[in-house]
Amino acid sequence: MAIPSETIEQIAAANDIVEVIGSYFPLKRAGSSFKALCPFHQEKTPSFHVNAQRQTFHCFGCGVGGSVFRFVMDYEHVDFPAAVHKLAARVGIPVVEDRGSSASEDRQHETRRTLLRLHAEAAEWFHENLLKKDFAKPARDYLKARKIDNHIAKNWQIGYAPDSWDAFLKWAQKQGYDRRHILQSGLVKPRDDNKPDGEVYDRFRARIMFPICNDVGEVVAFSGRVLQSDAEAAKYINSPETPLFRKGSILFGLHKTKRPLIDASCAIVCEGQLDLISLFEAGITNVVAPQGTAFTEDQARILKRYVDQVVLCFDADAAGQKAAERSLEALLQHDLIVRVLEMPKGEDPDSLVRKKGKEDFEKRVAEARDFFDYWIDKEVSSADINVTSAKIDIVRRLAQTVSRVHDPLMRGEVVSKASARLGVSRADFESAIPKQATTFQSRDRVRSDGSRVPAPPHDVALLCLLALRDADARNFLRGQNWREILAQTPNADLLGKILESELRPDDGASLNAFMSQLSAPEEGLVSAWLLQKMPGEPLRVAQEWWRGLRRGAVRRQLEVAESRMRLPQISGGEITNLQKQILDLREQLHELSAVSPAPNFATSPEVISE
Repeated sequence: MAIPSETIEQIAAANDIVEVIGSYFPLKRAGSSFKALCPFHQEKTPSFHVNAQRQTFHCFGCGVGGSVFRFVMDYEHVDFPAAVHKLAARVGIPVVEDRGSSASEDRQHETRRTLLRLHAEAAEWFHENLLKKDFAKPARDYLKARKIDNHIAKNWQIGYAPDSWDAFLKWAQKQGYDRRHILQSGLVKPRDDNKPDGEVYDRFRARIMFPICNDVGEVVAFSGRVLQSDAEAAKYINSPETPLFRKGSILFGLHKTKRPLIDASCAIVCEGQLDLISLFEAGITNVVAPQGTAFTEDQARILKRYVDQVVLCFDADAAGQKAAERSLEALLQHDLIVRVLEMPKGEDPDSLVRKKGKEDFEKRVAEARDFFDYWIDKEVSSADINVTSAKIDIVRRLAQTVSRVHDPLMRGEVVSKASARLGVSRADFESAIPKQATTFQSRDRVRSDGSRVPAPPHDVALLCLLALRDADARNFLRGQNWREILAQTPNADLLGKILESELRPDDGASLNAFMSQLSAPEEGLVSAWLLQKMPGEPLRVAQEWWRGLRRGAVRRQLEVAESRMRLPQISGGEITNLQKQILDLREQLHELSAVSPAPNFATSPEVISE
């Protein structure tokens, strides 16, 4: 299926790239553009730029860039048709696809769309069960005891899965969903994993259901909680990994708490869904919860877009302490300041805020201890540091943890604190810190198959910039015999695509539609050019650099002709033709060389500040 170019341009025009990217993570204005930490690689200083005028983005750190479609593709890990449909749905534009000559349908897009619809309808079904069904009365009573009333249940679309072998399966089939999609959703599972075509049953049974949403509010998975403690059943079970859900890349509640996180620049992190919901409904809204008991690197990277500081509110038991420690490495890798709110024994954030109230909890957050203070005290209290072997063991383990701190100021502070507390010299403690291997982020543009995409030479790159940005320069270039010249010019394919297209300079929607036809590395090059400063008198510059390109093409033709003249066993007629060709090419080269070259214009990545 092919999406008409007119539709693509219409969708691009209706989706402002600043608003789209800003719905995923915060952007800060920088002159006429916007900046942020790049979501596609780890960095400390923002190098990710969004240009509102040209409706493009580009990261000068890792080279990724392009249109609003490219951003959604890369950020959401979907293909182009899926990105188009997602952006079309955002602005209410219908997409009617033309059937192309290919017989293969875009299964990935269809699967994602079907699974999103299934999850949304399943969330509503579970929710209706909780509110209206007699069999859900125990769940309603349980939630009422936890101070979760109908209003809160509606805000979070909390539901209930009946205590039935296949109630959900039968409901989904009745709604018209086929077995393949129901299995892909993870909401049912085979009795025998080795026999996926055999009997299946509901994954969630007799559990309170919490929809898990991505950061734009789409239901992509579920978490189910038992009503009563049962030694034979896990307290929580989550959806498995699916085409929609990657456990380590989702933070529960983020779709509701993004703005409070930005305002506070601090995230209160708790373990469970009920903890988060209770805090949020009590007015403590800068909260998130990982899907599991510890942060992954992806979750830490997501959180760094919103905050600089994290307060861990894990349970006071051994499991909670271990979860806090396991979270540390990922959080420190992204230079987040980590503090720990030590919960009273037998309490969790949900019970504490219900008993003590919002103000008491906020006071505890404000007084939360630095993670390393907490860690050192815990380690020292559990061992006798007067025993040399125990002391050395603590120093080594703490030094291993300190090695994950990248920020030099933070590391220096921690080293001073730890060495003083443990009674060792600063130099001895530093010598115990493992050396971390540094990684180099390649800026080479690469194709999906891993092969490198050579960047165009200076003259071709400048003509690409002019053809993209200035209507007069573009019209001049398109009026030349550009196909013939570019066929003889190395690495000029992208300039040919730019001149072949019907893009309109300074029309963001038109640029987005054009870039949607390029590969990811090509989009990265184009997005970089669109963020560079323009030379003065672009038409004159285009004319002079085009002459330079022609001169190079003529010179290469001349070299080929002269080489052929030196070949043995060529006929007299061919020699005569080559002599005429050489004379003509030399005359052309003389005429072109008589024109002064264009002034030098740097094509280094310099962000527009106009």
